[in-house]
Amino acid sequence: MNLVDLNNCSSEDVQRFLGAANSDVLFFGDDQSFNIAPAPRLFDRMAQIVREMGAGWAYADAVGHPRIDYQRGSIRDSFNFGPVVAVSVPAARQAALDSTWEWGGLYDLRLRISEKHPIVRIPEPLYSASTTETQPAGSKQFDYVDPRNRDYQMEMERIATAHLKRIGAWLPPHFDKVPPPAEAFPLKASVVIPVRNRERTILDAVQSALAQRTDFEFNVLVVDNHSTDRTTEILRNMGDSHLKHIVPKRRDLGIGGCWNEAIYSADCGQYVVQLDSDDLYINDGVLRRTVEELQAGPYAMVIGSYTMVDFSLKEIPPGLIDHREWSRDNGRNNALRVNGLGAPRAFDTSILRRIGFPNVSYGEDYAVALRIGRDYEIARIYESLYLCRRWEGNSDSALPLEAVNRYDLYKDWLRTIEIQARMRR
Repeated sequence: MNLVDLNNCSSEDVQRFLGAANSDVLFFGDDQSFNIAPAPRLFDRMAQIVREMGAGWAYADAVGHPRIDYQRGSIRDSFNFGPVVAVSVPAARQAALDSTWEWGGLYDLRLRISEKHPIVRIPEPLYSASTTETQPAGSKQFDYVDPRNRDYQMEMERIATAHLKRIGAWLPPHFDKVPPPAEAFPLKASVVIPVRNRERTILDAVQSALAQRTDFEFNVLVVDNHSTDRTTEILRNMGDSHLKHIVPKRRDLGIGGCWNEAIYSADCGQYVVQLDSDDLYINDGVLRRTVEELQAGPYAMVIGSYTMVDFSLKEIPPGLIDHREWSRDNGRNNALRVNGLGAPRAFDTSILRRIGFPNVSYGEDYAVALRIGRDYEIARIYESLYLCRRWEGNSDSALPLEAVNRYDLYKDWLRTIEIQARMRR
């Protein structure tokens, strides 16, 4: 077994390993991040699956750590194969590696192999592994926007872009024009805040929205998803005519379903701007700034930037999240490689109503952004527009493995249907 960092392997290393291979199956193992204890038949079993299924790449569950299945949309460089993978040497040699990558040799190989051969998960615990990493749990999700990782991320984007071009899913920077509104709206803009059980933060969020200074009419649509703490009481006692407190009739709504309650409401404005129930706008000019950007294109969607803070609103690492990796020429293609596009998000309501949100509580915004980006240009605002609180109440705080797997599988599925749709254009 060749021991390498599976997320950081040069093309030269890959070619050297393939050239020296004396079997039809080559194993790569990551001993830099994991202590690996193979089960007795680990290598025999993985090699058997590669051969019998005609797989180009295989990976397995670990003891106490099931993986998720690979699909067409699993093109992100962060896909978790675990620390041991098996590669078909004939499939790898046919992959026609023609580039020199400093870090993405295995990433490029995997994508090329996936174009002609199945990538197979073996749902059996074939080894145990303990991590040697010291990075705090949850912090790695921001690695791709860390300026220190810019060169690495640019290389990964080039690899993913080449893959999308080869399979016919890459979109050139040609965008549909945003049509004028097809319906009448009661006002220019609405701030949308879905909420459930946020008695500690909802007042801050709503007050920061109501404090916006504009030269147009706006309201704040808070969709209260049947809170069982004091959230509902706090909202009912605010007594501001610009606040619309919506309590859905249904009790099976996720965050996406709550968004639908707002955007299809008769009170909804021509533009809608997102604010999470535990965050707040950075100043009173955010709504005006965002609407101006939407109108300037006009754009179907605008995504801003935010600053990470603790519960007391003190800035914490990594600080500003501005997604400067985005480019007009390739942003909507690179969006298929990364797990999120940033916040706050703002939309042209007419277009959003044609799409709607999936009724889930994770990835609903990503789904809409991918769909909008297929047809329309998405604009960016790179200055910080809101304060994003990181605290124990966050929905993505200390997630169990089952939830991480479920969320990753869903986002891969979103990428799968989006890639399929782009290939059919």
